[in-house]
Amino acid sequence: MEAKTPRQPMFNLPGIVVLFIAAFAVVHGVRDWLLSVDMDDWVLATFAFVPGRLSFLWNPFGVSDVLEKLSARDGSLAMGQYFLGEGTPQPWAVMTYAFLHGDWVHVGVNSVWLAAFGAPVARRFGPLRFAIFFLVAAVGGAAAHLLAHAYDLTPVVGASASVSGAMGAAVRFIFNPNAPLGSAAGFGNRADARAYRLPSLPLRYLFRDRRVVLFVGIWLVVNFVFALIAGPLGITDATIAWEAHVGGFLTGLLLFDLFDLSYSRRTYIEAEQDFFPGDRP
Repeated sequence: MEAKTPRQPMFNLPGIVVLFIAAFAVVHGVRDWLLSVDMDDWVLATFAFVPGRLSFLWNPFGVSDVLEKLSARDGSLAMGQYFLGEGTPQPWAVMTYAFLHGDWVHVGVNSVWLAAFGAPVARRFGPLRFAIFFLVAAVGGAAAHLLAHAYDLTPVVGASASVSGAMGAAVRFIFNPNAPLGSAAGFGNRADARAYRLPSLPLRYLFRDRRVVLFVGIWLVVNFVFALIAGPLGITDATIAWEAHVGGFLTGLLLFDLFDLSYSRRTYIEAEQDFFPGDRP
C-alpha cells in the first residue's frame, strides 16, 4: 500500500511574522475605527517619525525655514507646528513609525511583502533576532529618510523600510547556488528547509550573480518609479518615502551577518570555496 504524502498547509508563516502582521492590523484598526480625529493626530505626533523633530536639536534654524515656507500654504503651517511640537526628540519614533500605516491598502501591501520575504529570514534568524532585525531595519530607513529630508515636518509611517530590510537580508542567501529561490522561500516539504539554512554568500561575491544584480536593479527602479507615479495615478495621497525603503534594504543587506549568528567564520570560508572553487588561495 502506497504511503500517503503528508498534506502541507496553504500558509506556513513563522509565528513572529504573523505577530507583526497582526500588530499592523490591530494598530490600524484601532486608529481607523475607535479613535477620534484628534486622538489619531496625537498618535501620529507621538509615534510617527518626524525628521524635523530630530534635526531641530542641531539646527533649529533649518526647521524654522521650513515653517516659514509652510506659512505660504493654507493650513500647512499649523500642521507643521503641530508635528514639531516643542521640538523635543522622540527617539522611540524611529521604530514605532513602522507599526503605523496610512490606510488599509498600505497595511495589506506591507503584510503581503513581509509574508513573502520576512518568512525565510525569520526562519533563518529565529523569532527574537528577527524581531530585533525588524526594528533595526526601521531605524535604518528612518536614518536614510532623515538624510534626504532633514527638516521635513511631515510624519513618516509604515513598515516598508523593515520589509525592504527583509528583502535585503533575503538576497544574501535565497540566490545561493545550492539554495533555489523556490525552496528558500520556505514553502513546501520540510526537506526544503535545508535550502534557507545554507551558508550565505559573502558580500564580495554577491553581485557576481546576475540574478542578484537583476533583482536589486528592478527593486530600485520599481521603488523610484512608484514613488513618482503613485500620487498622480491616485494610488495614494501620501508621499512615498522611497529613501526610507532604500535605507531599510541596505540595512538588511549590509548588517545581515550580525544577525546570522549561527554560522561560524569557517563555515563561510567553506561555503565561499564551494561557490567559487576557482578563487581558492
